[in-house]
Parts: sequence; C-alpha cells; structure tokens
Amino acid sequence: MSEQDDNTDVPAAVRPRRRGIYLLPNLLTTGALFSGFYAVIAAIDGNFIAAAIAIYVAIILDGLDGRVARMTSTESDFGKEYDSLSDMVAFGVAPAIVVYQWGVARLAEYGTAWGRLGWIAAFLYVVAAALRLARFNTRIASADKRFFDGLPSPSAAALVGGLVWLGTVQGIDGLPALLTAFVITVLAGLCMVSALHYYSFKDFNLGGRVRFTHLLLIPATFMLISLNPPVVLFLGFLLYACSGPALWFWRRRRRGSSAHETRRGEPPEAGDGE
Repeated sequence: MSEQDDNTDVPAAVRPRRRGIYLLPNLLTTGALFSGFYAVIAAIDGNFIAAAIAIYVAIILDGLDGRVARMTSTESDFGKEYDSLSDMVAFGVAPAIVVYQWGVARLAEYGTAWGRLGWIAAFLYVVAAALRLARFNTRIASADKRFFDGLPSPSAAALVGGLVWLGTVQGIDGLPALLTAFVITVLAGLCMVSALHYYSFKDFNLGGRVRFTHLLLIPATFMLISLNPPVVLFLGFLLYACSGPALWFWRRRRRGSSAHETRRGEPPEAGDGE
C-alpha cells in the first residue's frame, strides 16, 4: 500500500495543513511590483512618460489586491507581507530613481554640492517610504481607519511621478525645474513620516446605496482626467498632499477658538472686577 493510500485513513482534523498562497490577490501584488520595476528600467532608458505611467498602474493594482482579498476571503499574513515589500519597491525605490534620473541628477551640472543634494534628496524619499510603511504595519490594528498618519506612500509616489510626467510633456527644463523636483521629492518624503492626518476614504461604502445622480461623478472624473492626464493627476495629488497641513491648521485654529470662547464664558475669579 502506498503512502498516499495510508493518508486516506487519517481523520481530516489531524491531517497536516497544505501550504500554499492565494493566487488572485498575490497576482495583483506581483503586477504592482512589476510596474514599479518597469518604472525603474524605463527611467534608466530615458522613457520618463512610461515610467510615470507605470507608477500609476502600480497604484491601481495596489488598490485592487487588498480589496480583492477581502471580497474573496483570501486574506493572509503572507499577502500582507508581500504587499508591503511590493509597496517599498513600487512607491519607495521606483519614484526616487525616476525623479533622480529625470531631473535631480542633473543638479550636478551646476556643481558638486548640488549633485550631492540630488541623491541625498532621492535617498531621503526612499528612507521616508520605508519608515512610513513600517509605521503603518505596526499601527494597523490601533489606528483610526478614517485617517492615515502621514502621507500614504502611493500618494507620495503619484505626486513625484506626476511631476515627472508633467515636466516631460511640457518640456520643463533648467534650474527652476530641477529645484522644483528637488523640493517636491523632499517634501513628499517629509509628509510621509510626519504626524499629519490624511483622509483615508475607507469609510466610503462601495456597496451602499447612493443617489442615481451621484453615479455621474464617476464618468465626470474620468472625463476630467482624460482632458490632460499629467496636469489633472499632478494637481489632484498635490491638493491631497496639501490637505494634511490644511487639516492640521484648521484643527489648531478651531481648538484655539474654542479655548478662547471658553475663557470668555468663564465667570470672573474672586478679586476681579472693580
């Protein structure tokens, strides 16, 4: 009798669990990883439009893998770790290399000091993305689902990639363009590791009932993007990146106003008055 035949007599409860991974969500994660890798290769070859588009493709695939895993009940610890590693490549390493190849590296043309600042800015972005992902993974159980702590790495990658796409299409060149790339790269990295709150849109229920007229927002959004994709996408993610500081300022001002109103409404202490 073969070993396979012997296993048929073992109860199902005590049989060893077969090891394996779920195909569909991890296939999407692999697609995001490949898109990030392709963005690096395209940037090295000087094809910056394809590199920027690859970053946006990675963002779309990254947004799908988690949702597909939840919808199909195929979530796993392996998938979470794999997704995090994929994010590090697609939204950490790839945008830094793309923007470095596009413009930041050319800062060296204006002197050795500028060149050093260029690769330091790119490395700062990579480190910030790694720290942002590590913080997200360690706080995922206790964090407020409505907000992200710090700018999400896909949004930071979209901001940097959008700048490269826009600059390439518009033919932006010269020292002002290079300095803009330097500033955007550094600020995107700093926003990722900041304590600023960004709305996560996770409380938006795709399965809920909405007004029929609200469905018009979907084709309207695609129509708006199709008018001028690099401009619309860059400005859209730039506004989202600015929403964190704006929300911080609004909350700080609101707390200050509330404290002022509270002090005005308090009765005078003994000894005050005349």
